[in-house]
Amino acid sequence: MLIFPNAKINLGLNVVEKRKDGYHNIETVFYPVGWRDVLEIIPAEKKLSRNEDVQFRSSGIRITRGIQKNSCVKAYELLKEKHDLPPVKMHLHKLIPAGAGLGGGSADAAFTLMLLNKMFKLNIPEPELEKSATVIGADCSFFIRNKPVFAKGKGDEFEAIELDLSQYFIAIVKPDTHVSTASAYKNITPKEAAVPVKEIIKKPVAEWKNFLVNDFEATVFKKHPVIRHIKDQLYESGALYASMSGSGSAVFGIFSEEVNIAEKFNGYHIWSHG
Repeated sequence: MLIFPNAKINLGLNVVEKRKDGYHNIETVFYPVGWRDVLEIIPAEKKLSRNEDVQFRSSGIRITRGIQKNSCVKAYELLKEKHDLPPVKMHLHKLIPAGAGLGGGSADAAFTLMLLNKMFKLNIPEPELEKSATVIGADCSFFIRNKPVFAKGKGDEFEAIELDLSQYFIAIVKPDTHVSTASAYKNITPKEAAVPVKEIIKKPVAEWKNFLVNDFEATVFKKHPVIRHIKDQLYESGALYASMSGSGSAVFGIFSEEVNIAEKFNGYHIWSHG
């Protein structure tokens, strides 16, 4: 069976406080976009070699992590702890770049949970799937419902919001630059936002530029000026709003009409839709 895990972008991101467990509490809006991977899972015809439960292959963008660290495999192993899953073969065609702040790995894990639940008729209710997804990654459970939310806590506490950007053209640009999440947090000084993200996104998109901030940009731009340059170029191309997504290196622009950005960002990973 085939399924198509999609990416997300962060509309604003405020790091509001450091937690006692070493993590940080954030406030942001997750918005799903159509940049997709392709995941196929089929039952193994016979017992896999070396007592394996999963045979995993990938194509597309090269995956550097070993099989046991892959989020799809982690999702399978997590479900197998409570359910009698047969061995499977997985093939992930990777199109969403890693280290981009787009949640590609989390999406792959969440969609694996949903596909296994459907394939083997496990009848796991949605809230339980979300709970399992949170074990894999803070933002992983977002992709179970896959609708715009205001996210807080570690990025794993959600509040449904009304937000529809379907009338806009969205472009995402990812340079060949990887941003370490730990490094991005290193020089952040947590503080409450002057205006909460969930209030700002109620304003017209054309006004977001004056209010909606990603706190990571201040530190990431210093270390990776190419990311700042991409944001500036998106505004020069007519974006109503542009921002880095999450703590990664991808930058998105929201436009009132379709624009051709391919030549300007030749050599980068690019996705656009509108």
